[in-house]
Parts: sequence; structure tokens; C-alpha cells
Amino acid sequence: MRKFRWQLLIIVLTGLAVGLLLIFQQGANSPMLQSTPSPVTGGIYTEALVGNFMRLNPILDRYNQADKDVDRLLFSGLVKFDSSGMPQPDLAETWSYSADGTRFTFSLRANAYWHDGHPVTAQDVVYTMGLLREENELIPDDLRAFWSEIEVNALSDSLVEFALPEAFSPLLDYLSVPLLPSHLLGNLSLAELVDHPFNTAPIGTGPYKFSRFLVKDGTVSGVDLLPNEDYYLGRPYIDEVVFQYYPSMSQAWSAFQGGEVDGLAGITNDILPEVLAEPGLNLFSTREPRLSMVFLNLDNSAKKFLQDPEFRQALMVSINRQAILDNVLFGQGILANGPILPGSWAYYPEQGSFSYDPDAAAQKLAALGITRGETGTLVTSEGVEVRLVLLTPDDELHTRTAEYIKQGWESVGVAVDVLALPYSDVVARLSAHDYDAALIEIDLSGTPDPDPYPFWAQSQAKDGQNYSQWNNRSASEYLEQARVSSDYSLRTKLYRNFQILFHEQLPSLPLYYPVYNYAVRNTILDVSIGQIYGPSDRLNNINTWFVLAGNIPEGE
Repeated sequence: MRKFRWQLLIIVLTGLAVGLLLIFQQGANSPMLQSTPSPVTGGIYTEALVGNFMRLNPILDRYNQADKDVDRLLFSGLVKFDSSGMPQPDLAETWSYSADGTRFTFSLRANAYWHDGHPVTAQDVVYTMGLLREENELIPDDLRAFWSEIEVNALSDSLVEFALPEAFSPLLDYLSVPLLPSHLLGNLSLAELVDHPFNTAPIGTGPYKFSRFLVKDGTVSGVDLLPNEDYYLGRPYIDEVVFQYYPSMSQAWSAFQGGEVDGLAGITNDILPEVLAEPGLNLFSTREPRLSMVFLNLDNSAKKFLQDPEFRQALMVSINRQAILDNVLFGQGILANGPILPGSWAYYPEQGSFSYDPDAAAQKLAALGITRGETGTLVTSEGVEVRLVLLTPDDELHTRTAEYIKQGWESVGVAVDVLALPYSDVVARLSAHDYDAALIEIDLSGTPDPDPYPFWAQSQAKDGQNYSQWNNRSASEYLEQARVSSDYSLRTKLYRNFQILFHEQLPSLPLYYPVYNYAVRNTILDVSIGQIYGPSDRLNNINTWFVLAGNIPEGE
């Protein structure tokens, strides 16, 4: 349990995210509403999804975002999270924990029902969590190991207990997993569920229930959902939600322009100018739960200068990060100052920031006795050439970013060799600590609880994800205390101290957070998107959305 936290976090960015942090924009020709209309029941909302249907089962949708988006409306977990990452009641109405933090007890809502009318019970929780212990390629090894250490007991039909081997406050992250109905699936194993008919006729607990598939040319082209009349938070206003599948973002955008869909998620850079110019839509943007950074190997005996925080700060301020955002991300991105996502309850905005300042970098290096040699390259006082090999995944985004980093470091005299490798090779080199510096992206999706322990704690330096091998006792103590305390006030203070120390020590160099854009036709009201911890979070409050009354045909 001590090692597990952010499963499959280091990824290759496969497409450019676009947008600005928490910006709401109206299309140029959008009508300005003089007052906020009252919600009305009725209408249809249709959204384009880039991808294809595989199965509607929240335990099996980990690697298919299109399925996850639909499942978000069909299923619910014990808890959910607000935009700051604080846990909120979902199927569990209340919960408590033991003084030592090793037992959590959840009380289920009395008015929570499956779409077939059967009440939600503690047995549903026991069954669902049991599936996560099974060996299956769709369940990450670390996640299976995590659940294998936890006992899940039904104390009654409405009470369920989780017994942990040690205190672990981020447990609630793992309890947002949507539940499956044990009364329908019985004791089916995960392997038996993979191709089970349930996946094409799902029964959930969410605000919408499955109606039918839309089929075109013998292929599933969409999913039709109807409101859950007995939803425990109240019946949704919109009478029908339709998801339409498209093979590409450009085709989804054409469908939007043609009036076939009302919403478009994950808008990419190539169509952003057209989106901004399109009349009659609202554009919502927020930061993605991803962090681009440069890991530094602080335990490289051949590059001892990396062990000095002043040297690392010089590397940081010699990178023109804004130029990366402007020229690689086309002006779309958010500069990062530390390892915790902005908007999180744990984020400390006063930790400080980093500005591009090559002159300050040169002064820091000179103060360390690092001067330019005859070739113009920096040399330490011991006569060691300051040369770094910068590893990067070999995709266009990362290689272009790496060139800007190389340019900045070389401008202050650091010799740089960029080594572009397949993603798997970069990860292997990181795990083996066989690198100087590595450009990588950390995916924090699905982890509203910040818990940076796995990447920065001393105990994780040898076999864990502390790839920088940062050996700081104070930082580790802050992180260790924070992950075992259920007192959010105390945890906030501990993470504040950690972020201040991280900013001073800079074991690795934070670059930017990509952002996520979502367009919705302006006839769909009460749409709001705060900080997200996964793309599906854009749909968190869809039960309160409604269609502008004038756009609901008579009789609906």
C-alpha cells in the first residue's frame, strides 16, 4: 500500500489539449440572456464522443474514454469529489473512521436504487471491490495489489466497512469506483464479465439509465439514455441524452457545425480557431489533471552538480516555458510551480513561481564556481564539464519541447544532448535510474487526493516512483504524516510545508499543466465545469442542466 498511488501515471501525450484555465467564453454571435431562466423539464442533449463503443461496465472501461463518459451517467460510487478534490457523499450518505485511521465505515443512502428498482446494498460494494482483486489485464497490477490488502465487510444491508492494514487517508479516491449490482451478477468473476450481456444492457444507479444503442451500417454509432426517475438527487431535467461516436475530432466538429450534436469534448488545437468563431456556443476550459516536468537524477555520481539546489534553480529559470506554451502548445497551457494541481484543496498558491531569467541563472552558476571553459561550455571548479543528456519520448510534442529546454540550457553554457526514445524505453531508463534528465508527463487522472508521496518520499527512491531519488527527510515526514491523517486541516498545512520545500529544493523541474476544452451549444443551460480530475468530470452536474424552453418542441 505504501508504494501504490498513481497507477500508470507516466504517459505519452497523444494529442494537444487546448484552452485556458477556468475560462468561460461565449461564441461571437451568442445571444446574451437578460436573466437566468428557470429550469424546465424536457429536451434532448446530444454529445459527440471521439472513439467507439466496447462495453458499458465501469470496472472494465479503464482504457476506453468513450465508455467511461457514458458510464459516468449510468453508474455511481460510494463517494464523489467536488472541483477542489474534496470527497462528497454519493451512494454513501455518511461515513466515519476509527481513531487509528485503519477502519472506514460507510452508511448507504436509503433512497438509492438500481435502475431496475432493487435497493443498493452493502453486498454490491463487497462484490465490486472483490472484482478488483482478480488477475485480469484490465485491472492494473498495482490496483489489484492495493485491494488485496483491504478487507471489505458488509455489516448490514446498509453498512459496509473497509479494514486497512495501515492508515491511508487517500482511500476515498478508490471508493469513487462505480458499483455493480450483485443481485444481477451474483458471483460472476471478472473474466466472466468481460463478454457478459450486462455490458450491452447495463443496470446502474446514475442520473440516466440505458435505453438503446444507435446502429448505423451494422455498427454501434451511439447510445441513447433516459432519465432515472428515482435518482436519489432528483430526476434530471433533460429528457434524453444521446452520445454519438465519431472516429476523429474533425468529424465530430463537422457534426457540431451541422447541428447533429450539441456538445463536443476534448477540443484539439487544430479546430480551436473555428470553435472560437462559431456562433451559438459556449466554450468551457479547465486545467487537465496532468503535469509536464523534467525529472533530474540527483544520485548520479558522474553529475554531482545536479545535487545542488542552486544549480537546479539555474536550470529552471533558464527554460523559457512561456515560449514552449506559445510555440508548442500554441499559447494554450498553464505554467506549473509545483507537483500539486492548482485548484486542489491542497494547493498552496503562495509557494512562489519561476520566471524565465537567463541572467539570474548565469549569476547562480557563477556563484557556485561554475564557469565557461575554453569551448564555451560550463566547467565546475573541479574541472568537470557540465553536460546533460535529456531523455524524451520520441513523439512530436515532447521532442519539440525538449529542443526549447536544450536551447535554454545551452544559452547559459550547459552542454545538452537530446536523446529521443520510445516511451517504454524512457520509462525503463527512469526505473533503472539510468539518466541525467528526463522530460515526461505525469497523469494524475482519477486522483483528486493529491498525495505526492510516491514520487518524492525517501522510501520510494529505490524501487518506487521517486525517480529523482530525492533524499529529503523533512519532505518525507510531511508526506508520511499527511497520508495517514484524516484531518484535512492538518493535511493542508503539511502539504503547504511540502510545497514550500519543493520550491526551494527543486528535485525536478515543473513545466506546465495542459488544459481541457469543452464546447456546448448555448441552448443548453446551467452547464458549469470546475477543476476536473478526469475528462468525464465535465458531466458531474448534468442532472441540473436543462434545455432552453424555446428550444423544446411542443409535446415534449
